[in-house]
Amino acid sequence: MGSSRRLPRRIYERELLRLQEQLMVMQDWARAEGVRIAVVFEGRDASGKGGTIKRVTEYLNPRVARIVALPTPTERQRTQWYFQRYVEHLPAAGEIVLFDRSWYNRAGVERVMGFCTDQEYRRFLHQCPTFERMLVEDGVLLRKYWFSVSDAEQERRFRKRLEDPMRRWKLSAMDLESISRWEEYSRAKDEMFVHTNIPEAPWFEVESDDKRRARINMISHLLSSIPYHEVEHPPLRFPERPPSKGYERPPRDAQTHVPDHAATLRG
Repeated sequence: MGSSRRLPRRIYERELLRLQEQLMVMQDWARAEGVRIAVVFEGRDASGKGGTIKRVTEYLNPRVARIVALPTPTERQRTQWYFQRYVEHLPAAGEIVLFDRSWYNRAGVERVMGFCTDQEYRRFLHQCPTFERMLVEDGVLLRKYWFSVSDAEQERRFRKRLEDPMRRWKLSAMDLESISRWEEYSRAKDEMFVHTNIPEAPWFEVESDDKRRARINMISHLLSSIPYHEVEHPPLRFPERPPSKGYERPPRDAQTHVPDHAATLRG
């Protein structure tokens, strides 16, 4: 358990930038070596998963690193093998995939809210370790992070979202339902860990009452768990601009421009 003291912003921003530079090194290595990396982000609502994912991907190439946040399954998807719709989003060679919630929905919200049957839930707990062992055996670097937040801090963040129109979209009736079902979610998480915290793909818990500390700790751990190294890049030479061959731009009034709203602003 780390310190509960909030990480000062100056230290946080300096270390975050250093770690983000290393994430770019890791990205280049994964692309050059054809490595497949899948990172699962799970945890309670408002535990800081989304903010951490944003910092991980902030400077990465979206063609290499992509976020998967699947919506509610369609009627057709509900008739498929449960893991089927996640399989198509797994990384190919040279890709990093970040799952903003994942197949573990079945062991969490679906279990607690009654969106799956007891038989479907038990089948998931039985199949999930096998599914993940198959991924690891096939060479996928699978990392699983559980973001843990206290009930008091979760409620504080919910209230902040409710009062902030810029964050209101982050709050749903389902999120608020989790307040009254706190213990049910705790039991579901504990049982999920019993069945899916396997040596081939262990869970790593991130204390996230302090978002800055959680982001730094999670990114640092991810980097430490991946055997990446610096990749040599071919030198790039900036070309000289060739002389003009007589091209003339069409008159500006022949095109439609967006209004200069910036010109109306005053300091």
